[in-house]
Amino acid sequence: MTLLLLPYPDIKPEIFSIGPFAVRWYALAYIAGLVIGWRIMRRVCQQPPRLLTPGKIDDFLLWAALGVILGGRLGYVLFYKPSFFLQNPLQIFTLWEGGMSFHGGLLGVIVAILLFALRNAVSPFMLSDLVAIVAPIGLFFGRLANFINGELWGRVSDVPWAMVFPRGGALPRHPSQLYQASFEGILLFALVFAVWKLADARWRPGLLTGTFCMGYAAARIAGEFFREPDSFMGFVLGTGWLTMGMVLSLPLLLFGLWLILRAQRAPAVTA
Repeated sequence: MTLLLLPYPDIKPEIFSIGPFAVRWYALAYIAGLVIGWRIMRRVCQQPPRLLTPGKIDDFLLWAALGVILGGRLGYVLFYKPSFFLQNPLQIFTLWEGGMSFHGGLLGVIVAILLFALRNAVSPFMLSDLVAIVAPIGLFFGRLANFINGELWGRVSDVPWAMVFPRGGALPRHPSQLYQASFEGILLFALVFAVWKLADARWRPGLLTGTFCMGYAAARIAGEFFREPDSFMGFVLGTGWLTMGMVLSLPLLLFGLWLILRAQRAPAVTA
């Protein structure tokens, strides 16, 4: 085992507390992702074809926040620990302890997009494309929060940058949260932004959404090879390599491919 280990930074999950009230990095990560994403969406929607107004984006912010939080938590409850939460239903509300599912959050945002689009007579794909541009920003902050919380650590490794996580046992592990912050955050944002700028995606609703779905699925599957499976679940089907994150990402990969093909075959919108 390597002796060249990086020390795990001693960052407290709480930024500060006043009596029973505490501000946590985990919550700040979600707030930062939503606020920064909202501001970018307002700027992007003012460019041609201008089928959505900044005012609509302002209204959508609350819908998106509810979709992310409710969907993310319910997804974690249903996909990962249904029996535990069935026996301990009040634990569903302990969001400050972590436990959010991206795939559940994605389903929650999809529902929010569809309902908001129907209510406001706007194109759901134009709205989802705007969300696709900024979603990697939220993912980046979310993975950093996982790292600060010392959760979702990687598999045992002897790479020079391995770390011993406080709750991960005595052996050094991959800092897989940082890998995923890079894959799902920085690289995915660069991919979606490049498609938006270079492929005239704004004129083909659904193209950015499909690019995000395929890109995230590929990034998540790659990251799962470094991440330690949840102890209460382990590997799926006794394979020794297949994880729930991979299983949930495969339909997303196919859905993204379908969206890209659909967007390319459909007539381009006009300003």
